[in-house]
Order: sequence, then C-alpha cells, then structure tokens
Amino acid sequence: MLGPQMWASMRQGLSRGLSRNAKGKKIDIAGIYPPITTPFTATAEVDYGKLEENLNKLSAFPFRGFVIQGSTGEFPFLTSIERLEVVSRARQAIPKDKLLIAGSGCESTQATVEMTVSMAQVGADAVMVVTPCYYRGRMSSAALIHHYTKVADLSPIPVVLYNVPANTGLDLPVDAVVTLSQHPNIIGIKDSGGDVTRIGLMVHKTSKQDFQVLAGSVGFLLASYAVGAVGGICGLANVLGAQVCQLERLCLTGQWEAAQTLQHRLIEPNTAVTRRFGIPGLKKTMDWFGYYGGPCRAPLQELSPTEEEALRLDFSNNGWL
Repeated sequence: MLGPQMWASMRQGLSRGLSRNAKGKKIDIAGIYPPITTPFTATAEVDYGKLEENLNKLSAFPFRGFVIQGSTGEFPFLTSIERLEVVSRARQAIPKDKLLIAGSGCESTQATVEMTVSMAQVGADAVMVVTPCYYRGRMSSAALIHHYTKVADLSPIPVVLYNVPANTGLDLPVDAVVTLSQHPNIIGIKDSGGDVTRIGLMVHKTSKQDFQVLAGSVGFLLASYAVGAVGGICGLANVLGAQVCQLERLCLTGQWEAAQTLQHRLIEPNTAVTRRFGIPGLKKTMDWFGYYGGPCRAPLQELSPTEEEALRLDFSNNGWL
C-alpha cells in the first residue's frame, strides 16, 4: 500500500489549488471519502460504540477523510441533538490527519446556519450542505444562491455544496454553482447526479476559482476523474474501501486500462447499494464484510430474502464475495 505522503502527492497533482476558509486556513478536499452510515440498535437508538468500531476499521484505508451525517447517515431521521452527537463521537474516533466533513443541511436557511455553526463547534473541518427541496418549485437559482451565500457568510468552516437530485428532486443549476464558486468560503461540490457532462462543465466553468468537484458515487468515478473531478464521496467505500482507493490511484497515475477494468467490476455492486437497494442494502453488505451495518431507522425497512439474494449476486458475480 502506498504511504500517506505518496497519496497526498498524487492528489495534489490533480488539484487546481488549495481552497481556503474565511479565516484563510488552507484545505484541500481532493481524495476519497466514505459517507458513514449511522448504526442503530435493535430498538432504533444510535449505537455510538458500533460507530467507533466502524470508523476504527475504515481508518486503515488511505481515505482523505470521512463524511458524517450525509444521506447515507440517515440524517433526516435523526434529531438535531443526535446529528451533533454523531459528529462529535466521530471526531473523537477519526485520526487527526483525516478530514471530517459533516452534513449540516436543513430546509430553512436559519436552521442550516445554526446547524453549520454547531457542527463546527463539535469538530467538523468542513460542512456539506444539501439543497433545500421541500418547496422545490420555488428553489430558483436566485433562491439557492441566496441560501448558500448566507450559510457560507456565517459559517466558521468551509462549505461544500451537495447536489443529490435522486433524493431532493432538484438539480442545483450549473449557473448557481459557478456563481457560488466565487465565494471564498465555498470550496467545492459533491455531485451525485451522475451526469458526467455536467461535472465536466462545472470543472471547466469554475477553473479560475479555488473550487473542487467531487463525484457522488463510484459508478461514475473514473469518468469524473477524466473530466477533472478531484475525488469522490462514495457509499461503496464503506465495504470495498481498498478497491475504491485503488481506482483512485489508477486514475491519478494514468493507468486508464486497469482503471477501466476495475470500474466495470464496481458498477453493479455500487448500483445495488445506492439506487437499487439503498441504505438497507449497504448496511446488509457491511454485515457481510466485517463491519456493523445493522438495521435502519423506520420507515426504512430491511431487505426481503429475494432482495438480499439479488444483492449478494451483484457482489459475487463481480468477484467480491
């Protein structure tokens, strides 16, 4: 396995520069991040011990950091107190050289600002802010620019935009991204839409800014690197961490044929734990791979036996089980 200094060197070669927060602190978000699941007990309480165990195991891989309380963390099902406690406990378990990006998005701008400030207080290095979407019909570019600008103005730590149209029914417009990229405290975007043309366009149109683009899934990670993305926040990294980091290394070192072969073997498992079976599928797979997956919080339900078998086949047919 390559040492941390070699990984950092390769990642910096792909980065266009170091982003800065409002206080001028440099932060480079290039790299791979698993979005961490929230473990629950059989009675649907947050299991902080299992959270620590999972993070200790995942810290063995050359990830740039971890995303806590993103979509994979079931954040809409947690109370505000729970969201903050999960981040606080995660910060204690995560090595200091790993970034902690915390999901702080809420529906209102005021609540998002409050959650963002609180996430900074419990140890987040940066926040990832999902698009507000309940009133999506009125979420114009102007409304979203106003929302994110206010959050970034008042955040004591850097802000990463988060576009996940499969969950929100809303695509953060590219023109809004370009405008927001000029804010000194908005340092990048996680885009989970899967539109590589869009990712390339964002890279191109923000090229004069200290702004970095992260792919939101392993399924299009190679293609995203090819058009200028600098990393990915990838759910599959919770179970195939070594393989996702290997794909990163192959892309960064220009070994495109080997990268293509590996990418092909990751597509079906990735689809299975995201679009097809969602977080219940990812958690089931974590149980198979030696982590604690456990149950989801209601109303998410566990997989049926038929679904579980289909999930297993998506991994075994590609040589992972």
